Amino acid sequence: MSDQIIGLHDWFQTPAGQYLLRWEDAQLESAVADIFGYYALQLGVPQLRGLRANRMPHQWLGMPTPEAVPGLVAPSAALVTDYAALPFSACSLDLVVLPHTLELSADPHTTLREVERVLVPEGRVVICGLNPVSLWGLRQRRARALRRLGGDDLFLPDCGEFIGYWRLRDWLRLLGFEVEEGRFGCYRPAVRSEAWLERWAWMDRAGPRWWPIVGSAYFLVAVKRVRGMRLLGPAWKTASAGAGTPAPVVQRHHGAGFTQE
Repeated sequence: MSDQIIGLHDWFQTPAGQYLLRWEDAQLESAVADIFGYYALQLGVPQLRGLRANRMPHQWLGMPTPEAVPGLVAPSAALVTDYAALPFSACSLDLVVLPHTLELSADPHTTLREVERVLVPEGRVVICGLNPVSLWGLRQRRARALRRLGGDDLFLPDCGEFIGYWRLRDWLRLLGFEVEEGRFGCYRPAVRSEAWLERWAWMDRAGPRWWPIVGSAYFLVAVKRVRGMRLLGPAWKTASAGAGTPAPVVQRHHGAGFTQE
């Protein structure tokens, strides 16, 4: 796992890595800003400060190894933990952020089940991942095939496995999550230089309209639903209808045979 993180850290310094980080940072900032609670956890990829825009008082960054990544600042607290056995009691966290965590995990199913265990009912998990059905995914598969023959270098670091967007939604549904929002981004092709990335910038504007599900990265927010449980809002008291409301005046004219209000 530590070698995988180091490889991903180096790749994030490339123009393509910085392009991906900028997009994911913007998605995380808008998604977590209005998620309320007390306890939040991010697992892995400290280059993405996914909890920066969140206002929960207790925040942790979980890493699988004690080696610090140079030049990075952790949030309010950092901890070393096995993602498949988090040091939190059941139903204790309000928010968990997983930036490429499942792709780097040796057992993503177990990691996701552990996240479901520690989240409170109506708690949220935010996930970033790389899309295998994309230009970057096709480039990576082609490079792996040619690499066996001594050919092309990999575009992405050789760490972890792609988890498809729809496959991940199925996993979440089986664990009782409901996907609140999901989107794709980073539609530019797999090029290495900043100049070529800028030349293809128009694809980020056209992609959501013409080929929305083939962005190289995806982002989703899911809510933990518990059957038979419903959160109650504040019991707002409505103003009494009798106070300050004029009462109708009824005059009865018995002799005329009608009632006038």
